[in-house]
Amino acid sequence: MTDFDVQTLLDTVDHVATVEFSSGPRNYFSSSLIGALADTLEDLARRGARAVMLRSQGRHFCAGADFSDGSGAACLFDETGRHLYEHAGRILKQPLPVVVAVQGAAIGGGLGLALTGDLRVGTPGSRFIAPFGSLGLHHGFGLSVTLPWVVGEQRALDLLLTGREVRGSEAVTMGLVDRMVDENCLTEAARDLASGIAAQAPIAVQSIRRTMRSRVAMSFAEAVAHERREQDRHALTADHQEAIAAFNARRRPAFGHH
Repeated sequence: MTDFDVQTLLDTVDHVATVEFSSGPRNYFSSSLIGALADTLEDLARRGARAVMLRSQGRHFCAGADFSDGSGAACLFDETGRHLYEHAGRILKQPLPVVVAVQGAAIGGGLGLALTGDLRVGTPGSRFIAPFGSLGLHHGFGLSVTLPWVVGEQRALDLLLTGREVRGSEAVTMGLVDRMVDENCLTEAARDLASGIAAQAPIAVQSIRRTMRSRVAMSFAEAVAHERREQDRHALTADHQEAIAAFNARRRPAFGHH
């Protein structure tokens, strides 16, 4: 399992919290990392934070699961046996508005993590990819709910079926990015957006967020339960085994006919 770190800074003047995570050069996630992020957000709400800016270290925001071990399964459960998706749902249910700073790539479940935030700030180099078909897997991390909520049903279907990369102005047009800034301004712009939210009346802001996100939060648990069943089934297929072999050999997969 990849080691990770989560750092938190709460500004007691403007009540904006900065949460930064790191997990190797591509920021692969694990159930323990997502659980730590959920714990941190819940704790910040108790400590009086009014908005959060979530970011990661390194070139890429989050590359999702690490398949270099041959399956990606090592990331799915934490030390207590709780599944990754249980913790992901907690991020949606916690009360604080979250602004996500997306540098580099948000891939697969990393895209799912970015979409659990309420707003996203990106750069021309930010890339959003849902490459599940090329991995021989059903999509996960609640993308059945969050992706169409953000980009619409038809665009979500396009991204999930093709696995194509979206960046730049297209990401803004789709709604994957709410603000586009130069790369050297990313952190400042994301924090400024969080600060503007924190300047509003906190009871009203949390109530507005709860109302606007309630349908997503309620649907999320059902969605990830279905996604998990499908992913478990697909993990046993020859297509998935070929996809992982191709991934690790850095070649194009050769899927069979069914």
